[in-house]
Amino acid sequence: VYVGAVAVLFLFVVMMLDINFVELRRGAAQYVPIGAVVGIVLLAELALVFGAWAFGPSAGQSLAAATPLNVTNTAALGDLLYTKYAYAFEAAGVILLMAMIGAIVLTHRSRPEVRRQKIGVQIARERADTLTLVKVKSRQGIEEKIEVR
Repeated sequence: VYVGAVAVLFLFVVMMLDINFVELRRGAAQYVPIGAVVGIVLLAELALVFGAWAFGPSAGQSLAAATPLNVTNTAALGDLLYTKYAYAFEAAGVILLMAMIGAIVLTHRSRPEVRRQKIGVQIARERADTLTLVKVKSRQGIEEKIEVR
């Protein structure tokens, strides 16, 4: 669920930022050597981490623990998430919330051509500015035209 939410969030940001990709690609070639070095370093770190995990003396001991007999996989996963990894789960939720707020802030544009509600002006208005009382006699219409604002 979280991976899908993050993917939709990134898609939303990319669509709303109106990025000029032609201009972005123009200067990208100068960063290829630095990017390649960083990529190789990260790949080496991942290989070391996964190699130490797979071939270490206690590899798989935590995975070998069986679930109790009358517990479904969903219940076991929920129990593990909300007890042992509760803080990590909450931290992931806070990070996603901050990412969503950041995306909204980045994509919010001020458009002067769009009419917006001005609450302060509405509250500060006077009765005479918005209301016109007209006495109409029975069976007669209004002869003068009233402007409505």
